[in-house]
Amino acid sequence: MPNVVTANRLIDGIVVYLAPNSGWVEELARAKLAETADETKALESEAAKAVAERRVVAVYPMEVALHGGVPVATSVRERIRAAHRTTLTKDWYDVPL
Repeated sequence: MPNVVTANRLIDGIVVYLAPNSGWVEELARAKLAETADETKALESEAAKAVAERRVVAVYPMEVALHGGVPVATSVRERIRAAHRTTLTKDWYDVPL
């Protein structure tokens, strides 16, 4: 299965994904895909630079499924993170699980 690299933006804690332009985006659909283990390691190495620059923390690869060529989270945890609902609020229960 393909992977993307995810992290939390250090300035505000928002969940972000490594983008094709080496930047970080909040939308999983815009994340850069890795199809092989070597590509995943390359993305992790690229993300390590942002950690060293103190732009993101908690970097790790995340398995995704492709639906119409668009990456979607496969685990409940990652679906919650992708929905940006990581704190309990009155509308938290609207997260599609």
